[in-house]
Parts: sequence; structure tokens; C-alpha cells
Amino acid sequence: MTTETGWGPAARARERDLLERLSAIPADDPARGPIRDELVTMHLPLVRHLAGRYRDRGEPLEDLVQAGTVGLIMAVDRFDITRGTQLSTFATPTVLGEIRRHFRDHAWAIRVPRGLQELQIRVSAATDEMSQRLHRAPTVNELADELGVSSGDVLAALDARHAYSPDSLDPAVDESAGSPGVAAALEPAFAEIEDRETLLAVLAELPERERELIRLRFDEGLTQSEIASSLGISQMHVSRLLARTLTDLRERMTRD
Repeated sequence: MTTETGWGPAARARERDLLERLSAIPADDPARGPIRDELVTMHLPLVRHLAGRYRDRGEPLEDLVQAGTVGLIMAVDRFDITRGTQLSTFATPTVLGEIRRHFRDHAWAIRVPRGLQELQIRVSAATDEMSQRLHRAPTVNELADELGVSSGDVLAALDARHAYSPDSLDPAVDESAGSPGVAAALEPAFAEIEDRETLLAVLAELPERERELIRLRFDEGLTQSEIASSLGISQMHVSRLLARTLTDLRERMTRD
């Protein structure tokens, strides 16, 4: 989605010229600054449009625009003009990802009671310590005994950690596109993988399309419906690709 439908041939030509010039300049060359700034300014209406989808969710709109602008700058820096995609299409997932990151980093504290926030921190610390001591992840009951609280309190603290998960921030999920299916069952386990070094090595073995899919889902924090919109495919197709890719990753992670 883009808000650039009003752009005329002159604006499109200017964007193309700026992108071509930017691609010819080394990443550490100060000459990139003014070109990048102009491209960012041209696409700020897109950022404001995307930020507006999260209006009235407890965070000032301008803060969301600022976070989205960071994503836009990142996208401009990473954009590859030879791939034939529009900058607005390429930038949308990163802009949305930074807006979601803002909620995860800031807004959850507004909604979650302070006592639960503090318990969540204690649960996280206890989980790390007990995992090392037990050589496995502790159970909910073991955490409750360790912290002197009820198992219900531990579960509430664990839920608080995901108060602003990507799916809870999804403005509108198209249920008609089909059930998330296997991917939904595998994604939580994938997100909790602790052996990150092994994971990174396994990810490097995947084809580029699968790596990009994983990046959009778990790094940028997009929902399946948003990935589908960004890539121009159906949500069901995204779900199937995720399920297949996550299954492949799990098999690679557990192979001898």
C-alpha cells in the first residue's frame, strides 16, 4: 500500500534519479546524506499513513511517525534499485516493523500493571538462572515455587511479556484468507529458541526468499496478513511458506 497515487511523472523521475545517484555512492560517503534526506522527505506521507493505522492505541501519533521514519531511513539505506521494486513497497514492512517495535519497547508499560511488570522481570531472571542450573527450561510450577508466588501469577507474568506481540497489534486480520495452521503452532517455539548462534548458521543455509520471510515475521514483527500484502501473495500462501520454512529450520536445528 502506498499513498503516492498523486505522484506525477516528474516526481517519479526525480525519485528514480535520486535512487540511481544513491546506489552509485559508497555507504560511508557523506554525499549520501542530502540525497537520502530528500528521498525520506518524499516518502513521509507513506509513514504518516501507516502510523495512522495505530492511532488511538495509547501512543501519540507523532511518536509513531518518528519511529516509522527511522524504519524509512533504514529502508532507503538498504534499497537495491536493481531488484525492480518500488521503494514504497520495499519500505513498508520496515516502517511497520519500527512502529511495532516502538509499542513493544514503550507502550506495554502503559497497559500492564506495575506489579505485573516487576513480576515479569523476576520471572525472566529466574528462568535464565534456573535454565542454567537445571540444564533445561523450568516449568511454570517450578518458577512459582522458586519465586514464592502462584502458578497463575507466573502465567500472568508470561502473558504480560507478549502484551504487545505482533499479532495483538494487527489492525485487521483477514480471517477469510484461511487459518494460520501449522505455522501458528511452530512460531512461538521458534521465537523462544535460545541457541541463537546455531540458529543464525542454519538461517544462512536457507534460500533468499525463505530468509526474507523469516526476517519479516520475526525481525520486523509483521503479521502474516501484512507480509502477504507486502509480497503481493495471499495470506494462505504466506502461512504455507512459513510452516514449511519453520519445519525445515526445526529439522536442521535438531540434526546430528
